Amino acid sequence: MRYRRYYRAGGTYFFTVVAHNRQRILTQDAVRSALREAVLAAREKYPFEIAAWVLMPDHLHTIWHLPENDADFSERWRQIKRHSQYLIGADTHLWQKRFWEHAIRDEQV
Repeated sequence: MRYRRYYRAGGTYFFTVVAHNRQRILTQDAVRSALREAVLAAREKYPFEIAAWVLMPDHLHTIWHLPENDADFSERWRQIKRHSQYLIGADTHLWQKRFWEHAIRDEQV
């Protein structure tokens, strides 16, 4: 059975994103800096609100609120992963190809 993503314009989502091969590199200064810059760049092009963010050595968790007319969180993650990978360089693979998301359906976030 194939996994289907749930897209809802203006939705609130909980994400888990994992480092390539669960490498414990995400809390390194250079990686944190690249990730921060990539998120800022993505938010300029594709606005969203960050309600929470937890960075662990091999993965991260975050909660996003998307704009009312927009449900495309996949493009945002594509931009963030691509930009941060570019900033770090080709010799280090940062990210697993996929990510996990859960729609938060309670309006009291």
